[in-house]
Amino acid sequence: MTMPDRRSALLIDLDGTLTDPFEGIVGCFRMALEALGRTPPPAAELTWIIGPPLRGCFAEFLGAQGDPEEALKAYRSRYATVGLFEAVVYDGVDEALADLRASVVRLFLCTAKPIVYAERILRHFNLDRHFEAAYGDELGGRFQDKADLVAHILETEGLEAAECCMWGDRRHDVLAASRHAIPTIGALWGYGGADELRAAGAAVLCASPSEVPAAFCALSGARPSRRALAP
Repeated sequence: MTMPDRRSALLIDLDGTLTDPFEGIVGCFRMALEALGRTPPPAAELTWIIGPPLRGCFAEFLGAQGDPEEALKAYRSRYATVGLFEAVVYDGVDEALADLRASVVRLFLCTAKPIVYAERILRHFNLDRHFEAAYGDELGGRFQDKADLVAHILETEGLEAAECCMWGDRRHDVLAASRHAIPTIGALWGYGGADELRAAGAAVLCASPSEVPAAFCALSGARPSRRALAP
């Protein structure tokens, strides 16, 4: 009898992991600040907002000088129609997802982005075909704490934490997974960087998406696909 792999599911972040959403997220964030009468900082100074829930990012930026909910409403007025598609899929992501599926890995999207946007992004970039299911926050912020979202996925899908790994680019991904004793594959091409991911406790760091299938197999004991082994 062949025993099942100890970790057979991969929870995958979206922004900074599968896609580079800089133009859409930062552009809409700056527009929202202008709508509130604030002068936004240069775009290059706002990479820290990519990954965490934006409600909290607005609250941190505005302090007592503005309403985060008003800012979020202004942000969504453009993001919901234009900004969500102002992104690019990182080179090698589609191939990595295909390799993981060929290794019989169950793939679940796990993003802090509201699911109503995340599902449209996956369809737009033809990435939805790789996923068994997609999970994200709700517009009201029910899963603003990503650890709560992970718990929701485990319960809904009937997964054991010991069967799972996380793949993400920010400390929020690592910390959310760690609360369930789930190891994280850190994406160095995203917005967190090696120091942030190491400090948060990522189990392994990958320099490109092509390295992820092998990293997952090393963590889980899963058997890599022939495609993943090909030179």
